[in-house]
Amino acid sequence: MVHNKIKAGLRDGIPIAAGYFSVSFTFGMLAVQDGISPFHAVLISLLNLTSAGQFAGITVIVSGASLLEMALTQLVINIRYALMSVSLSQKLDRSVKTFQRMLIAYGNTDEIFAVASSKPGSVGSRYMCGLIFLPVVGWVGGTLAGAVASTLLPAAVISALGVALYGMFIAIVVPVAKESRAVLMVTVMALVLSAAFYYLPVLREISSGFTIIICTVAAAGIGAVLFPVKEEKV
Repeated sequence: MVHNKIKAGLRDGIPIAAGYFSVSFTFGMLAVQDGISPFHAVLISLLNLTSAGQFAGITVIVSGASLLEMALTQLVINIRYALMSVSLSQKLDRSVKTFQRMLIAYGNTDEIFAVASSKPGSVGSRYMCGLIFLPVVGWVGGTLAGAVASTLLPAAVISALGVALYGMFIAIVVPVAKESRAVLMVTVMALVLSAAFYYLPVLREISSGFTIIICTVAAAGIGAVLFPVKEEKV
């Protein structure tokens, strides 16, 4: 069974696009607040399409870090997309050509990957293009709306909306942490490490980009050692 109708892809992409708009609105707003022009904020969203990577990238840019630090930060945060693309490539129909696979890889986010992977059988290029199109529009459109709003809204309103970013991450982490002790412990370890790099005299001298890299790799490594995933018996 091959899913290859663009209308079906567009329909499945509507809820993803709605969610992306709200998150990228916050990104656009914060980017402009940090001195990035609305045009460049939109360009970042158009070319990257990665929420965590973009928020971390803004921090690295504002701190004036090197391109190497930026590259390493993005590699650590976004390396999961390489694994997801390899997995999704096995789901794509044989009729999907190499250039089409490259375009699909550009839009292979967590949510798009989850929806495409859940389909029985294989998926074609038309379905994937439909599935990716609206989320991209929602992500870029939300960034533009947030960037423009940041230049028009009063400072008090902008400050209040800034809390939405933290609320978003809490809403993502807390439900999963309640169900998984491993996720809870890794989250706590990441918080402790982040606080240490922020407050301790020596560690606080390390740049924000390398702080993100160290905290991410260390928390994930400790989690892998303490909570290894058992292989399923065939």
